[in-house]
Amino acid sequence: MTIGVIFKIAAVGILVSILSQVLKHSGREEQAFLTSFAGLILVLSWVLPYIYELFASMKRLFSL
Repeated sequence: MTIGVIFKIAAVGILVSILSQVLKHSGREEQAFLTSFAGLILVLSWVLPYIYELFASMKRLFSL
């Protein structure tokens, strides 16, 4: 995992938390939930290849 992915995840987390708080204080809880959900899906799409690679390497390791 590169350091750039970690910085991207941190930036998305900060941005989503700020947007979520602003939307909650303005009375738009539904949009705040959708914003959080979209951030989660975005980060998951970035991390999923690394999780797949981890399981593939574990499979190769134990199939000796």
